[in-house]
Amino acid sequence: MTLKSVTSPETNVSVLEITIDSATFGAAVTNAYNKKKGSISIPGFRKGKAPRSIIEKMYGAGFFYDDALSEVVPAAYQAALAESGLNVVSAPEYDVVSIDENGVLFTAKVYTKPEVSIEGYKGIEITRTVAPVTDAAVDSEIARVQDRNARTEEITDRAAQLGDTVNIDYEGFKDGVAFDGGKADGHNLELGSGSFIPGFEDQIVGHSVGESFDIELSFPADYHAEELAGAAVTFKINLNGISTKILPELDDDFAKDVSEFDTLDEYKADVRAKLEADAAKRADNEVDSQIIEALGEKLVAEIPEPMIVAETENFVRDYDNRLRMQGLKLDDYLKYTGMTLDDVRTQMRPRAESQVKTRLALEKIAELENVTVTDEEVEAEMTKLAEAYNMELSRVKALVDPADVKADVAIQKAVQIVKDNAVITDAAPETAE
Repeated sequence: MTLKSVTSPETNVSVLEITIDSATFGAAVTNAYNKKKGSISIPGFRKGKAPRSIIEKMYGAGFFYDDALSEVVPAAYQAALAESGLNVVSAPEYDVVSIDENGVLFTAKVYTKPEVSIEGYKGIEITRTVAPVTDAAVDSEIARVQDRNARTEEITDRAAQLGDTVNIDYEGFKDGVAFDGGKADGHNLELGSGSFIPGFEDQIVGHSVGESFDIELSFPADYHAEELAGAAVTFKINLNGISTKILPELDDDFAKDVSEFDTLDEYKADVRAKLEADAAKRADNEVDSQIIEALGEKLVAEIPEPMIVAETENFVRDYDNRLRMQGLKLDDYLKYTGMTLDDVRTQMRPRAESQVKTRLALEKIAELENVTVTDEEVEAEMTKLAEAYNMELSRVKALVDPADVKADVAIQKAVQIVKDNAVITDAAPETAE
């Protein structure tokens, strides 16, 4: 392999001109022949026994070239890239210029990491707004805990009311024909929850256990299933049971049951303290968001499109993984929402672009501030990763490149430098409210 030249036809684009000698390419062609000959049938020869010259005469001299190029071009490119010292941010686009007695001449077009500059990253003015915790917020949080600790009581002596949970069998019909997805047996439904289409839950109110009845209503015009959007339908209902929640009394006994405190007042004080800590954390996160936005505005760089595309794809893969953790595939999500994969990419792109800008800005700040990262700090970060993913440290070290961890730690230090030098003003409580 020989790196003949490196040219830059446009900003952040480099073209490497690379040669592969005839001996190396010839050996690759021979390897391709040996791998492929067993599947080639030539009249007059047993399968797999036809000489290479006969095959090339019948199918052309370049019959094995594609396989040979697939073998030698990537390795030649990697060696040339190492020699060039380029910092690339895209996969190469290959173009074979010639194949002759001298070997192979090809080019590899790549996008390179942009030159960036940033000024004014010290002294960024930030407003930190901590929302006050109201009595209503404390009461709402306690009400959620109260609801989680409610007991269920079966109702037999009255009709269903809003707030009750009913157990029903139902089947939906459009023009007298049952439609897909419109049937269930033994389904529990909280009346007033808005879980079903408008009108469904309201029409169960007033009916008693053991009743069978029909519900007449129409699907919303914007319903995701086109065949049902705006359609008038009938649901046949069997009401199997009614139950209601009995909330515990808000007293000292309640506090003892749900917390480590002996009195309701102590429990309320703890709830308030935790809500205030959450409010402070949200305020700190907003500070980080303001810093990120400011750094993006101060960054001067021509960012190659492949960097943003690659980061967008990372966001899409992460979203897909999170959906799978919830038991839902991305394809099914797209079907339910009527979206396309390109729609998701369009939604993700602004965040991806912001992420790329922020990373470039912080990398430049780390360089300007002469940030250093010790081996001990890299080891500590890997230990954190092992604990976060519940993995053996040795396994993390086998999977993660220490250079990437070192770069991430440098980014963290750059963030702290910006925060330490920011002018952060706490908003007055009345302003925050």
